[in-house]
Amino acid sequence: MSDRLLVGTRKGLFRIERSGDGRWEIARTWFAGDPVSMLLPEPDDRRIHAALDLGHFGVKMQRSEDAGETWSEVSTPAFPPKPEGLEDKDPMRGLDLPWSTQMIWSLEAGARNELWCGVIPGGLFRSDDGGDNWTLMRSLWDDPRRRKWVGGGFDFAGIHSILVDPRDSAHVTVGVSVGGVWMTRDSGGNWELIGKGLRNAYMPPEMADDPLPQDPHRIVQCPAHPDRLWMQHHNGIFRSDDGGENWRELGDVPPSSFGFAVAVHPSDPDIAWFVPAKKDEQRIPVDARLVVTRTRDGGEHFDVLTNGLPDEPAWDLVYRHALDVSGDGNRLAFGSTTGSLWVSEDQGDSWQVVSEHLPPVACVRFEA
Repeated sequence: MSDRLLVGTRKGLFRIERSGDGRWEIARTWFAGDPVSMLLPEPDDRRIHAALDLGHFGVKMQRSEDAGETWSEVSTPAFPPKPEGLEDKDPMRGLDLPWSTQMIWSLEAGARNELWCGVIPGGLFRSDDGGDNWTLMRSLWDDPRRRKWVGGGFDFAGIHSILVDPRDSAHVTVGVSVGGVWMTRDSGGNWELIGKGLRNAYMPPEMADDPLPQDPHRIVQCPAHPDRLWMQHHNGIFRSDDGGENWRELGDVPPSSFGFAVAVHPSDPDIAWFVPAKKDEQRIPVDARLVVTRTRDGGEHFDVLTNGLPDEPAWDLVYRHALDVSGDGNRLAFGSTTGSLWVSEDQGDSWQVVSEHLPPVACVRFEA
C-alpha cells in the first residue's frame, strides 16, 4: 500500500505523503514555478522521470535515481529534421506541423530500462537505456494515416495513453487524440489501427464508426487482466475485453459519461473510476457538483461518489492524467484545474481533501 504520491502541476512537482495520523500532506517540492506535464516513478525502482514544459526554453527531461533526492537533466525526445519541401500540416487547422517536441504527454515503462514517451505533435519515442537516448517510432510517424490525425484540445494531435502488456512488453497499445487506437506486437516495428465499435458523434454519420477519427481521451489497462481496457472517449465510456480490438459503449452513466480521467483497479478488471464533466464546450462539473463515478460490475451500474467532495458549487475539471489508483487498488487520488487535490483510502467511498491551494494539476501518480 503506497503512502506517497507525486503531483505534477503548472508550477512545480509535489510529493504528498501520508502521516502517522492518516493525514496526507505536502512533504517535498521540486522545480518551483516550472510546468510539469508528465511524470513517471518507475515500478519497483527509485528512479523518477519528470517532463518539464518550459515555454521559451522548450521541453526538458529530468531524472532522479534516488527517489527525488537529486535530479539531473537528461535527453529529451527529439524529432529528426523535417525534410526540406515536405508539406506536413494539421488537416483540420491547416497549420504546418512542427517536427519538434511541443509537450511530453505520456511516459510509461516497459521492459527493464525500456521507456515509451508520447508527445504533441503525435510522435511516439522509445528509449532502451532508461531515458539517455530516444528513438522516434518512424513506423508510426511515417504511416500515411498519421497525417489525418488532428488536434483535440491542442493545435496538434498527441499521444496520451501508452499501454505496455505486462505479459509481453513488445505488445504496446497507444491512444491518440484525435487519431484512434494503435497497436504493435513487435515493439513498434509495425502498427495496426484498431478500435472496432468506437463511435464519434462529431464527424459526419458515415464516418462515425471509422476507427481513425476517434478521440479517446484516456485509455487504461488492468494489469492483472491486460485484455480488459477502459476508455474515456469524447463521446462517452467504452470497454474492451480483447485488448482494444473491439469496444462496447456503456450508456446510462449518471451524471455524465463525458470527461477525461479514468482509472482501473489493478487486479479486478470490473472496477473502474471516472470523473465526469459537462459536455463539451463548458467542461465543468455537471450542475457545478464535483463527483467521482465508479463501476464494480464492468459497467453495468455506476455509483456516484460524493462523500468528502465539495458540497458547495465547484468548477474543477480533472485532466486525463490527474486520477490514479494505488497498486493495491484501495487508494485513489485526483487533482483538478483549480489546484485542489483529494485522496481516498476506501476505493472512493470517502475522500479527504489534501489541498485547495496547489497550482493547476496536470498529473498524479502513486509511488511504489
